[in-house]
Amino acid sequence: MPDLEQPQNPAEEPESLADPAPEEAIEAEKPRASVARSAGIVSIAVMFSRVLGLVRETLFAFYFGAGFLYDAFIVGFRIPNLLRDLFAEGALSSAFVKVFTDYQVKNDEKEAWRLASLIFNGLAVVLSVICIAGIFLSPLFVKLITYNYLGDPDHYYPPEKAALATLLMQIMFPFILLVALAALAMGVLNTKGRFGIPASASTAFNIVSIVVGLAMAYWLAGGPWEKAVDKIAVPSDASQWAVIGMSIGTLLGGAAQLLIQVPSLFKVGFRFSFKLSFRDEGVQRVMRLMGPAIVGTGAIQIKVLVDTVVASGIDGGASWLNYAFRLMQFPIGVFGVAIGTAAIPTLSRLASEGKLDKFRNTLSDATKLVLLLAIPSACGLIALGTPIVSLVYERGQFDAFDTNMTAWALTAYSVGLAAYATIKVISPAFFALDDAKTPMYISVASILVHVPTSFGMMMLLSNVGVSPERPNGYGHIGVALATSVVATVNLLVLSYFMRRKIERLNGREIMASFIRIVIASAVMSAAAYATYRYVTQIFAEKTLVVQMFDAFIPMAIAGLVFLIAAKLLRIDELEKLWNSLRRKLSR
Repeated sequence: MPDLEQPQNPAEEPESLADPAPEEAIEAEKPRASVARSAGIVSIAVMFSRVLGLVRETLFAFYFGAGFLYDAFIVGFRIPNLLRDLFAEGALSSAFVKVFTDYQVKNDEKEAWRLASLIFNGLAVVLSVICIAGIFLSPLFVKLITYNYLGDPDHYYPPEKAALATLLMQIMFPFILLVALAALAMGVLNTKGRFGIPASASTAFNIVSIVVGLAMAYWLAGGPWEKAVDKIAVPSDASQWAVIGMSIGTLLGGAAQLLIQVPSLFKVGFRFSFKLSFRDEGVQRVMRLMGPAIVGTGAIQIKVLVDTVVASGIDGGASWLNYAFRLMQFPIGVFGVAIGTAAIPTLSRLASEGKLDKFRNTLSDATKLVLLLAIPSACGLIALGTPIVSLVYERGQFDAFDTNMTAWALTAYSVGLAAYATIKVISPAFFALDDAKTPMYISVASILVHVPTSFGMMMLLSNVGVSPERPNGYGHIGVALATSVVATVNLLVLSYFMRRKIERLNGREIMASFIRIVIASAVMSAAAYATYRYVTQIFAEKTLVVQMFDAFIPMAIAGLVFLIAAKLLRIDELEKLWNSLRRKLSR
């Protein structure tokens, strides 16, 4: 999503040394209030979208479980989703918003809209060609993703599953065109001060993909389809038609994400023209700015693709990893992304003013705040992974065995959760210092660590816990653990280079806070796990209400214990966070 603060630079101007006149103070406060309201709207919309996204994953778990059908869907969606992240996420939005804003300020409104139309047309042409090529090359993509790295005939990707994954990929390939245009529309509306509708676009995607997807699934399957008992056996035709219906729902959800923004586009003044030019100065500026961001994003997606390749030889592995990663994304999105988004405007202003001391202190405070929120979240997911996964997913075709395997993957991912969240603050800080290349180089270099680590840890843990039910042992846990290791290394390298740029990072303060938070989180985890074990002994039958008790009672105890421990350990960040919330509530 484009930086919400970027088009609102007037609200971030340095304060005058003299107190402004009352009228000036009121006028100066209006843009700040507007930005605050917009950020609140976006936060609510994003949270609602994440909840709906989790509902979507829960429905997949209920109807398709973890195995043949969902594995095929993940493989089929991998390349379209990878290209979506390259073209429709930060790379395109950030580059376009920067140039589009410059055109409005330095040129005129007419030129800005001409540029917007040229970018829309150019993007539509380029991605249409990519989509057509992708549809024809889908069999090759599926073959590459599911390459038999073990060299064992028993681990070859089943041809029936590959055929289904290929069909799903062909259906969903146009998804990248729709969501890329939606991201561009979002960038336009954000620069014009419209945040509500663009922020709700992903909510529209989830609603349409769920409702239309299920409707198409039932229609194509001819009604309810039977549960697949065996994760390896080829499911019935009705089951395969059902997952095809869900892929159609995903494609139409992408269309909804674009169409919901079209009326607002015309309201703010956008007018479409059929002109196309790749030599236009503005278009070339956008393309140049996109370069480093695409390379950095591509490096991240290559690591995701590597995990898919590695897990493709484990029956149910891709499904368990995807379900676990979805759960871990909650705290990363809420804490890491939110704090990074809030900190970057201030860091940018301080960097441009040359106030490195204040820059350093602000970055240090933001880092400590992320650690305060992320470390307890990670410990909570580790201690209560089983009841959380059971509550969210365990019903329908997702059974207790799937819960156990997903919970183990969640534990491995959670080891790196704090590193993931902190990267969301450290990495944008480089952009505040006009350095976009360092994060890109580090991200690319991390691939060299990730590939052998993912393969190596998967092979190592594939020999642990082997049983008839687990022929691949805990191999999928090795893939998740490798992701956490690489994230931690990535954070350490980013911190090293940031320290070189700003001379120091207030490392002693951060480490002292880190140690206190870890101690408080360890006490919290022990209390949470002990409470969970006690509750499970009271309630033997696993109904939905019991699943809620298993998850929420230990969570409540854990939260109370952490607050007490943090108070005793004098964790200052908690007091600052509480005071900030209290001031907001009082207003």
